[in-house]
Amino acid sequence: MGQKVNPTGFRLAVRRNWESRWYATKRDFPANLLEDYRIREFLKEKLRQAAVPRIFIERAGQKVRVRIWTARPGVVIGSKGAELKNLRADIQKVARKSRIDDIILEVNEVKRPDLVAQLVAENIALQLERRISFRRAMKKAVQTTMTNGADGIRIRLGGRLGGAEIARVESARVGRVPLHTLRENIDYGFTEARTLAGKVGIKCWICSKESEF
Repeated sequence: MGQKVNPTGFRLAVRRNWESRWYATKRDFPANLLEDYRIREFLKEKLRQAAVPRIFIERAGQKVRVRIWTARPGVVIGSKGAELKNLRADIQKVARKSRIDDIILEVNEVKRPDLVAQLVAENIALQLERRISFRRAMKKAVQTTMTNGADGIRIRLGGRLGGAEIARVESARVGRVPLHTLRENIDYGFTEARTLAGKVGIKCWICSKESEF
């Protein structure tokens, strides 16, 4: 049986870099890992409306550098940087740092959000939650991505689609998405749509010439 491998983990150190970049001793490693997880979960919940596909965390001594990639930087930064200051204070509490200077926050803009698999998946989830037909949502996502210069896209939905009694899987594929070729830039995104009938899982693979990050 063919096994499914996460395209991001499969390409680490070949086409992709790690999202957490730091070195820790055996004693400090679990605490740092848990801290990274808490920071990411907090930011994903807090910046749900800001279209955040990726969060990079780097450490040097006591300092933590958090780089947020977003399609809507204005929502993250706020008026005159007010939201950014509040966000730093919140991250300081989540990371349990004694000084706010230990938190360095960077906001980077995603230039082409239609070529980022996580954002495409989240957009489909939003449409499903608004009761838009799943076929229509998939078709629109495929057309928009291909128009913006992608080499290929594959979308897979699983669950009680259209409120059906029995859960099933539907997929759409256009262009080329060579998952076995390591040198190809394959972006992968996953999210869940909370519909009235239940959760619908959404997976998205996008093949493009250059990475957005």
